[in-house]
Amino acid sequence: MPKILQVSTHFPTSEQSSSRADDLHNLIKDCVAHSRSAQKKLYDLYSPEVWGIIKKFVYNNDPVAKEILNDSFFKIFRDISQYSFQGAFEGWIRKIVVRTITDHFRKNVKDEPHKEIEECDAYINSEPVENLSHKELLKIIDTLPDAQREIFNLFVFENYSHKEIAKMLNIKQNNCRWHLNDARRRLKEKISHFIK
Repeated sequence: MPKILQVSTHFPTSEQSSSRADDLHNLIKDCVAHSRSAQKKLYDLYSPEVWGIIKKFVYNNDPVAKEILNDSFFKIFRDISQYSFQGAFEGWIRKIVVRTITDHFRKNVKDEPHKEIEECDAYINSEPVENLSHKELLKIIDTLPDAQREIFNLFVFENYSHKEIAKMLNIKQNNCRWHLNDARRRLKEKISHFIK
């Protein structure tokens, strides 16, 4: 399991930021050249963040989460030469991780017509949610069926649109909406039971 990073309250100067950008640039170039030590350094640097993204989708299944972590870094190292140094490297990594998670769960999403759920039925009042810890909320989300958990996380945490999710999972947008609304309805029920 990845090490936990210490959060620093010290803000770097522009000179330090420039130095860190140069360090990252050199590290990426060394990874492109297949340097094992550079790959290990990059893994140590980014695996806690990647692990955090994965655990939102696979909270209670460490073997699956570790498999996705390994697949994600395999793809990161395989495709790192395609990183163009345009935009944040973290954002580039995040896209690969989300795509890897999506690939893993795609087989669980059926593209079948579903009865529409009214938006008002699926609305979750934020007040009870605010009384839950992050860990409690992830535990509740983890109880959703795989397809609903996947779509809920992509929509809510990763800010993908219904159109993007439908394309990623190869399903119709209406079915994507149904899964999301049903996930919200289930979460609403589970949260109300949890806080009683």
